[in-house]
Amino acid sequence: MIWQTSRFQIDLSRPQVMGIVNVTPDSFSDGGQHGSTQAAIRHCEQLLQDGADLLDIGGESSRPGALPVGQTEELARVLPVLRAAVTLGVPVSVDTYKPAVMQAALDLGADIINDIWALRWREPGQTLRGSAVVAAHPRCGVCLMHMHLEPQTMQVQPMTGDVVTQVLSFLKHCAHDLQGLGVDKARIVLDPGIGFGKTVAQNFSLLSRQAELLQAGYPVLAGWSRKSSLAGMTVHADQGEVLSAQERLIPSVAAALLAAERGAAVLRVHDVKETVQALRVLQAIR
Repeated sequence: MIWQTSRFQIDLSRPQVMGIVNVTPDSFSDGGQHGSTQAAIRHCEQLLQDGADLLDIGGESSRPGALPVGQTEELARVLPVLRAAVTLGVPVSVDTYKPAVMQAALDLGADIINDIWALRWREPGQTLRGSAVVAAHPRCGVCLMHMHLEPQTMQVQPMTGDVVTQVLSFLKHCAHDLQGLGVDKARIVLDPGIGFGKTVAQNFSLLSRQAELLQAGYPVLAGWSRKSSLAGMTVHADQGEVLSAQERLIPSVAAALLAAERGAAVLRVHDVKETVQALRVLQAIR
């Protein structure tokens, strides 16, 4: 299977590792570590040395409770890093839900739009949605993610009912609508949105039943890296001692490996080097 993007046809016959580049002061795991342009560019280069197949650059935190960032500020954070990243020889994704940021990123040569809102969001008072921006581009890739409610409220009132059925129905509908606008199916990847308005049990249900998501006929991106659902996976959890975001390396790699074993085509991770090493073990037994 091939993921068609602006400049690359990505071979998904083996899991692709997407390295996370947060150009933000407040991301849940590494906020502020790569907040300057130069620090973010150095991080891009390090992720590639560690074995990343593609990069995902974001200028606004989507952690639970995060406040929105204005369009001007997001552009100021993302575009200088993107300008350098597109010269590094790998596909570059931009994590944004704002149509104007999508357009600016694509104009600079971004390969993929990765949208937590699945191209549904629009600026208040405006009619333009991300779906129109992506549809107007002849080749860019897109990742459509499921999110219940929005970042400020998604974990206050998480989903109820059968999460897998609901997520699958939503993503199939979004992908179908996008194809109706002329976007080729080969450009579309789906993300079930681990941690975005789901309970811990629902998140793990999406992993254990990931094969059902694949029945939609699209590649799946798995984003388990350092998520809070992994925080209680410790022998001291019953005593109230849980792993911080920076301490979730081993559970993150384990979840990524299980997702890959269950058919995930793209793994979006902070810890690239360790994930790549684990995938080599999986590839060896295959």
